[in-house]
Amino acid sequence: MTRILWLILQRLALGVLTLFVVSVIIFSAVSLLPGDAAQEILGQSATPETLAALRLELGLEQPPVARYIGWLGGILQGDFGRSIASNQPVAALISERLGNTLFLAGLTALIAVPLALALGIMAALYRNTLFDRGANLVTLAAVSLPEFFIAYVLILVFSVKLGVLPSISNITSSSDLGERVFRTLLPAIALTFAITAHIMRMTRAALINLLALPYIEMSRLKGATQRRVVVVHALPNALAPIVNVVALNLAYLITGVVIVEAVFVYPGFGKLLVDSVSKRDLPVVQAVCLIISMSYILLNLIADIVSIVTNPRLLHPR
Repeated sequence: MTRILWLILQRLALGVLTLFVVSVIIFSAVSLLPGDAAQEILGQSATPETLAALRLELGLEQPPVARYIGWLGGILQGDFGRSIASNQPVAALISERLGNTLFLAGLTALIAVPLALALGIMAALYRNTLFDRGANLVTLAAVSLPEFFIAYVLILVFSVKLGVLPSISNITSSSDLGERVFRTLLPAIALTFAITAHIMRMTRAALINLLALPYIEMSRLKGATQRRVVVVHALPNALAPIVNVVALNLAYLITGVVIVEAVFVYPGFGKLLVDSVSKRDLPVVQAVCLIISMSYILLNLIADIVSIVTNPRLLHPR
């Protein structure tokens, strides 16, 4: 137990260090954007006085190191600054949009993860059969198609032709749970196509490797049913790679939904990033990018910990 705790603390320290490096990269990349941020915000008709006042307000007159320290210090205190476009606290803007994106990601995960695991288990059990080949073909075709193409096809079929689902996911803070699910279902289906193939193929590969091992054959010789062989003996030992690929896809759901949210006009995190980039709202862009990085690091950390707990052999270097 002490060894596991020590390894978790090491992973946490590495995650914090990685996040610090990423914050430096984000701040530097945004600072190195071409053009004058104040000029882009105010337009060509701005007077020198208004430009100077805005540069002073944004802290553009300070050295980059001083601006970075001030930005990082504010974040450590929970202050992401104020939006240039709306003059609202960045934290307030992010919290509402992030909640919408988390709802979309959660609904997609509820659909995609059980579906992908079931397909992966069945494909492993019926390896090289027509079902296995068909499932691989369909999922690979789905993941190979661009997300916007799948989204527009879904809109054409379910909104234009059948008229059963809305093409615009215009949810608000006053929408109840049923309305949120109804209006979010179409973008969730589009994202399901994007992540199912990865989880399904990893589940299939991990189980095929395990089902060929001697202890699985011994459990079958002892009269264990196929369901017990897979669920009790094989699946727990296959959790490490499966959890990692699920975590990566969940991180993608939180951070990679920009195109899908733009197509369905979904008021989420990705849409906020697109709008902020177009308006040159630098505080919002920096905060969104940092939270995206935090999501990836946190989910990967959770995946590492779950993999270690479920497979103690990972504690040993050999």
